[in-house]
Amino acid sequence: MPSPLSPAFFARDPVRVARKVLGGTLVRTLPGGEVLSGRVVEVEAYDCPRDPACTAGRFHAARSAEMAIAPGHWLFWMAHGHPLLQVACREEGVSASVLIRALEPLTGLGTMLTHRPVTRERDLTSGPAKLVYALGLNPAEVAHTRVDSPALHLLPPAAPVPDEAVLITARVGIKEGRNLPWRFLLRGSPWVSPGVPSMEL
Repeated sequence: MPSPLSPAFFARDPVRVARKVLGGTLVRTLPGGEVLSGRVVEVEAYDCPRDPACTAGRFHAARSAEMAIAPGHWLFWMAHGHPLLQVACREEGVSASVLIRALEPLTGLGTMLTHRPVTRERDLTSGPAKLVYALGLNPAEVAHTRVDSPALHLLPPAAPVPDEAVLITARVGIKEGRNLPWRFLLRGSPWVSPGVPSMEL
């Protein structure tokens, strides 16, 4: 079993980080000891010093300030009333992060379904808010904890994900910076979030 990624791993360009964590495993240990986990099949990068999605308007200014915590710490951004899981990147004081957008469930599927009942299993964690609910994450408890903490941590991919297995597209759900190729998906995965942009970059 590989060791969790350390905070130091995230102290760099979030676009590079996003590509590297794709195919890794997000591991959630519940208070009672049960382990829920999922393979990371979709991520997005946000790099506010050069990212229009972070720098336009008061809404984005608030997001930028929240992201300026020490690298390798979990943070949540509320979108339409739902929490989205991110991990801070670059050095402290610089707003940058990677958003975990979708997972392929690996362990604890039954418990995830009690947290978030769905008709089709592929809908369980196929979106950033969906996976937060399925894993039973409480932002008040997890936000600003280290990314290698026992309660929630990221394992690197068991083997490097080859470029031909990765789909790179524009991000979704934003108005500014939509042309930036900062969304990474495992090609052909049924667990990715719906609404994939028509353009592959």
